[in-house]
Amino acid sequence: MMDIDRIRRDTPAASRLAYLHNAGAALMPAPVVAAMKEHIDLESEIGGYAAADREARRLVSVYGSVARLLNAAPDEIALMENATVAWQMAFYALPFSKGDRILTAEAEYAANYVAFLQVANRTGVAIDVVPSDASGELDVDALERMIDERVKLIAITWVPTNGGLVNPAAAVGKIARAHGIPYLLDACQAVGQMVVDVEAIGCDMLSGTGRKFLRGPRGTGFLYVGRKMLQRLEPPMIDHFAAPWVSRDAFRLRDDARRFETWENNYAARLGLGAAVDYALDIGIGPIERRCRMLADRLRGGLASIRGIRVRDLGRAPGAIVSFTVEGYEAEAVVSDAAAAGITIGASDPSSTRIDAEIRSLPPVVRASPHYYNTDAEIDRLIAHLAGLTRR
Repeated sequence: MMDIDRIRRDTPAASRLAYLHNAGAALMPAPVVAAMKEHIDLESEIGGYAAADREARRLVSVYGSVARLLNAAPDEIALMENATVAWQMAFYALPFSKGDRILTAEAEYAANYVAFLQVANRTGVAIDVVPSDASGELDVDALERMIDERVKLIAITWVPTNGGLVNPAAAVGKIARAHGIPYLLDACQAVGQMVVDVEAIGCDMLSGTGRKFLRGPRGTGFLYVGRKMLQRLEPPMIDHFAAPWVSRDAFRLRDDARRFETWENNYAARLGLGAAVDYALDIGIGPIERRCRMLADRLRGGLASIRGIRVRDLGRAPGAIVSFTVEGYEAEAVVSDAAAAGITIGASDPSSTRIDAEIRSLPPVVRASPHYYNTDAEIDRLIAHLAGLTRR
């Protein structure tokens, strides 16, 4: 049984705000903040090098924590400064040539798609978008039909930024494995709100962030690279941590995923990330996922009953990102009005998922993203506030 009262005590801001912006940056629980502050204090007392040496065991344990979160091995994990860098290090390590094909989804995130475009401009690789099915999810049958010997990568966003859609990541993994095609999964909005099992999914590479549903600090992320894929990838950039300088004319890449890291990093933030992962694992990712979906479904149902509000979510089993528009109001105006009432929500611009937005003629949408520490009363408070807004 999830102890919501204890969790909310660990989240002091929850007593002041109805905080429903977890797809942007969630509220950190007290143990995460404490882990970071303690390390910063230690650095101020004995210096950064000595502090890292003293906390070496705890710092190494973060790899194990992230590995448990993903059902991976610690040597398959690299700790990065954010999810974008994690994704980029994997993507730009892949070799592409003229005529190769990259397959992606309609709701692919802008940061990833512009990287596809850059590589396409450099190499002549083709970017082919897999159509969605009637529910709005990536059409798995269409993906299968698009496979040929020229496909060198399947790269999709599991949970897009602009709505409740949850793409069929494991079904995509089965196709990728059957054809021996590398599979890169952006799990930025998935980790922390739902069970993430890289073995069950079948992805070769996965990127994630600390700041969203995982409730970790900003400036943290991680990359999973499976052992078989790891030996095929040379990072696009290296230093002497990723690849020790073994003789005057030679370097040797590390055997583990840390070949994607560099020597310098934010140790306090890493400890905060580890504390966030441990906090989520202690609660249980399964119970977290069930509660997130329950709260999001409650919100969708309430919004659907209000004249003038249109829910914009897709998918058969939407996740904990609820997107909608309010007739007569710009998205940012809705966000500002809610903030004045002590309710924190966000907005998503069409440029973040341009293909999906153009296909559906989406304007900027309001985005509310509940998490397990939220309550039914907070969901109902937002619904009542928005109902009042439509009556003005």
